[in-house]
Amino acid sequence: MINLDQFEVWFVTGSQHLYGDTILENVARHSEEIAGFFDRQDRIPVRIKYKTVVKTPDEILNICREANNARECIGLVLWMHTFSPAKMWINGLQVLNKPFVHLHTQYNTEIPWSEIDMDFMNENQSAHGDREFGFISTRLRKRRKVIVGHWKEQETVERLAVWTRAAGGWFAFRNTKVARIGDNMREVAVTEGDKVEAQIQWGLSVNGYGVGDVAGMVNEVSDSDVNKLVTEYADQYEMTAEVREGHSLKDAARIEIGLRRFLTDGGFQAFTDTFENLHGLKQLPGIAAQRLMADGFGFGAEGDWKTSALLHMVKTMDQGLPGGSSFMEDYTIDFRNGNSRVLGAHMLEICPSIANGKPKCEVHPLGIGGKEDPARLVFDVDAGPAINVSVIDMGNRFRLLVNEVDAVSPENQLPNLPVARVLWDAHPNMQVAAQSWILAGGAHHTVFSKAITTEYMEDFADMAGMELVIIDKDTKTRAFKDMLRWNEVYYHLFQNRL
Repeated sequence: MINLDQFEVWFVTGSQHLYGDTILENVARHSEEIAGFFDRQDRIPVRIKYKTVVKTPDEILNICREANNARECIGLVLWMHTFSPAKMWINGLQVLNKPFVHLHTQYNTEIPWSEIDMDFMNENQSAHGDREFGFISTRLRKRRKVIVGHWKEQETVERLAVWTRAAGGWFAFRNTKVARIGDNMREVAVTEGDKVEAQIQWGLSVNGYGVGDVAGMVNEVSDSDVNKLVTEYADQYEMTAEVREGHSLKDAARIEIGLRRFLTDGGFQAFTDTFENLHGLKQLPGIAAQRLMADGFGFGAEGDWKTSALLHMVKTMDQGLPGGSSFMEDYTIDFRNGNSRVLGAHMLEICPSIANGKPKCEVHPLGIGGKEDPARLVFDVDAGPAINVSVIDMGNRFRLLVNEVDAVSPENQLPNLPVARVLWDAHPNMQVAAQSWILAGGAHHTVFSKAITTEYMEDFADMAGMELVIIDKDTKTRAFKDMLRWNEVYYHLFQNRL
């Protein structure tokens, strides 16, 4: 997984030559100070690099072209310290292919009531300079985040930190290679999708590989490497001696080593598999998939390449944040009058980054797939706010669907359920949330995250040009249905301009 600290966000300030050299010198000094302040904030995981003050159309066009060609630059912070006539920005914004955030701030905190004069007014014009820039950005239909607040306020820093993580995720998403090992689960619709259109729109590539390609690498793994990994399992997880010495755990370790080599050698950041296509493997990869996710790989079960790519993107965004993120599935419902809940799980593949405590390593029959008993990590998830996210192919566009939830501690033990699991309350309640999710065409597979919030996904959706649909505490079914209908019209009319 790529590290966010290798990236830069460029701080570019807009002005013009109208105000004279002294004011322009002050504008540059202020801009460099603000960029340096942001760069020193631990909450912001990337470098914030002061770049320049642009004053002419050519300067703007050149900096936008430079940003496009700089691989380390994943986005720009644009701020109009003075009034920067917006026609100057048209050509630059037209060619810019990196995301940008529009910062609406001011160098000084308060108005210097007893000292303010026209020199001060000419120098500190962001109140209307940013509106001029906002107009041209909207006129050009540019998706962006607008952050309003003084640059030293922690809320301003936090919102910028979220955006920079989203920009890092967008970079990762555009450069993701997904290995679809085997094919899709037979007759399943929602895990399919237009892989060509995804590459056209986003850049990520999805290609299929035979299970034999992986099995060949698995068979080459040495016994010494297997024993070394089993010892690592024993150090990190709770397990019985019977499990440690059994052939199932050793087979699982061999699969992990071979699968990891296949993904690493192929330059893949995400993968899928399916229990219906395991020829050459002794068991469905369980602990292998779990540990690969913990290391930042995306995963989707039953050929679900969209969720796999999405998970890798989220894993890139949530580096260093508490809570974790995982592949997830709405599995079964605890129906209660007025307080219904969902139990999320999967056959095996839930990431231990969301585990509450030390996971247990166990071996149990799977019940489907016709293979040997697989090893897996079993754990519960601590209570706290979270989100479930799904990407759906709507035919004429991709939809990003988010449901805000609260993970809750189970009221009872689950001694006979040998998989990782999490219980949650969906907002605004399970009934409305499930109605809305189903009406929106949401998948049964999701990315579950306690590390990131809806704001991250909103920023990412803007960068990716995706429709965003949110189910939260304010959702009403009737209004939600109307919103979906209006979205159909909107994306039909403007799909070539987004």
